[in-house]
Amino acid sequence: MAARLGRTIKAVLFQVHSIAGLVLALLLSLVALTGAIMSFEDEIVDHLNAGIMQVAPRQAPALMPDELVARLKAAQDLGKVSAVTLSSDPSAAVHVRFARDERGDRPTSLYVDPYDARVLGSPRGEAFFATVRRLHRWLLIPDDGKGWGRPITGTIALGLIVMLVSGLVLRWPRRAGSVKMWLKPNLGLSGRGLHRSLHTVIGTWVLPVYLTMTLTGLYFSFEWYKDGVTWLLARPHVTAAKMPAKPPRLANSGPVPSIGFDPAWTTFQREEGGRFSRALLTLPGGPGTTIRIRSWGKASLLETTRDEFRIDAVTGQLASAERFTDKTFGEKIIAAIYDIHRGAILGWPGKLAFMMAAILMPLFSVTGILLYLSRRKLRRAAQTPLGRLVPGE
Repeated sequence: MAARLGRTIKAVLFQVHSIAGLVLALLLSLVALTGAIMSFEDEIVDHLNAGIMQVAPRQAPALMPDELVARLKAAQDLGKVSAVTLSSDPSAAVHVRFARDERGDRPTSLYVDPYDARVLGSPRGEAFFATVRRLHRWLLIPDDGKGWGRPITGTIALGLIVMLVSGLVLRWPRRAGSVKMWLKPNLGLSGRGLHRSLHTVIGTWVLPVYLTMTLTGLYFSFEWYKDGVTWLLARPHVTAAKMPAKPPRLANSGPVPSIGFDPAWTTFQREEGGRFSRALLTLPGGPGTTIRIRSWGKASLLETTRDEFRIDAVTGQLASAERFTDKTFGEKIIAAIYDIHRGAILGWPGKLAFMMAAILMPLFSVTGILLYLSRRKLRRAAQTPLGRLVPGE
């Protein structure tokens, strides 16, 4: 009875695994390959733009951000500046980003000399990687993260988890303790046998990586998943603060005040001193006056090991300071979830391993489809044509 139940469960899992694989094969390969392309984006962009990211340091002090933006706009017709990246390194250029225009397009960013606001150039590779990122996250579906692309890629990730779990159960060998059974493909086979060996064995190699990718990727796809992770890993007051109240509406008696970077930048420098290496200052997208500043320490090697400040752009008053070192272990995991997703938490070897695993995704799509077609061929061959039947058969 138990054996029959086990065979029934495996038969159901086999159908689920096959159907999910056939439906998601192309999309999984697309998402995986675009992720692989972005694995070393930072290193590639830095290499392509090494000539415009550095300036000769001078004795004169660097311009304050508002004066730099004013000189930049006076020199040429530009859109609204939305963010600037400043550095404690006197030889680093300022990176200026712009808000989206009326059509929803974002102008290309610029690197600017911090001493005289001279434009050094636009970063090469920025538009390419921005398109790859939108394809990876939202499949280029309109409205980006606010459209249907986000839940669709999340559903794809859920489908991959189903395939990984069902595939592991289906290939569980009788000698589960044998490393050879788990990890050694039989390259001496050909045809269907070789396809099956590659599909199952290499799938075992990359299963931990794929599970890590999907479990962290879901954090960016579904609010319910993000809320659950935050509830599980963060302290109660952090969980409660996850959904901040909407900023108060400004009084109707006057226009919205024009805000700049200088008061917030002055407060940030007073708070951080010389501990930071670079800081990203972002103007509010709505009617509020709070500037968000993300800063990275001089010893920071990861994108997500950063401090975050919120400072009133009018008064320069510090509203909040969230330092990475003050987080609990669970909160550090949440903060680093993007670096975990791409393997950067393990340094460049981790990024390389995750990139190679992503590149292998089309292998499972191809071998899975070949196995499906060979099964159909075997079934047809096993069915005796009706014209050849004789009485009693």
